[in-house]
Amino acid sequence: MHEQIDFPGRAAVKVKVQEKPHFTYPWHFHSEYELLYVTEGYGTRFVADNIEPFYEGDLIFLGSNLPHFLKSDSSFYQNVDSKMMKYVVIQFPNEFFKEAISEYPEFHLIKELLERSSRGICYSKDFSEKAKLKIMSVVNSKGFERALRTLELLQFLSNSKDYRLLAGELYQIENHNFISDRLTKVMHYLNSSYLKKVELEKVADVANLHPSAFCRYFKEKSGKSLSEFVNDMRISYACRLLIEGKRSVSQICYESGFNNLSNFNRIFKKLTGFTPTRYSLEFNKSVAESD
Repeated sequence: MHEQIDFPGRAAVKVKVQEKPHFTYPWHFHSEYELLYVTEGYGTRFVADNIEPFYEGDLIFLGSNLPHFLKSDSSFYQNVDSKMMKYVVIQFPNEFFKEAISEYPEFHLIKELLERSSRGICYSKDFSEKAKLKIMSVVNSKGFERALRTLELLQFLSNSKDYRLLAGELYQIENHNFISDRLTKVMHYLNSSYLKKVELEKVADVANLHPSAFCRYFKEKSGKSLSEFVNDMRISYACRLLIEGKRSVSQICYESGFNNLSNFNRIFKKLTGFTPTRYSLEFNKSVAESD
């Protein structure tokens, strides 16, 4: 579902400090950026095509229109030991200081942070503990000061290397503005071709490089080999089809660009931690329980 977020008094930043028996909001997206910090509780986190556990101290930063939801562990729904979920949500619109962030060098790191958030960012527990003071400074401020504290928090997050991206490569490619003309051409080609056979020689030709030089170039720019990158895109697409629930696993295998079911199953489990069938069951079960 598309969540419409209300900003009281047209404020630039919305803050919620919550204490509830369990998370209640279903699978959803919104145009606003969101920082979510869990101070107590645990369960399963769903961000785009990523499914993994979350615990106390979980800190994630979600980009604009990135689908997500958190499901508390079943013990919270059973009210075992009167446990509560406690968390902080900080949201701000995608127009927040947009021109300054886009144009001025002082905001360059924040601009890169917002671009990375298109895949969802998960910070380590050690870093989230360090960020807690900055988060609470946003919570405990109001008006103009809250907007400034939010910028300080974003700058603090943007300087950290202690994070992981959550959603697959496909989300990055759809939202990222690539700097290099050569890389832009390659990414556009891959975005239109990853469901078909991708040949190294053809991609290298798009980049105007010899295949061996292209392999070095692409690994340096993306941190992955061409085959790893394409597989990540294909699995991201397969996850979307599984979430829709309209096709069989074998149909999804071939529609996602794979020509071998066992190879598809192996790569899917390697990248997601689940078999395709288990991934679909896990997602549908959690969505049903959150309704």
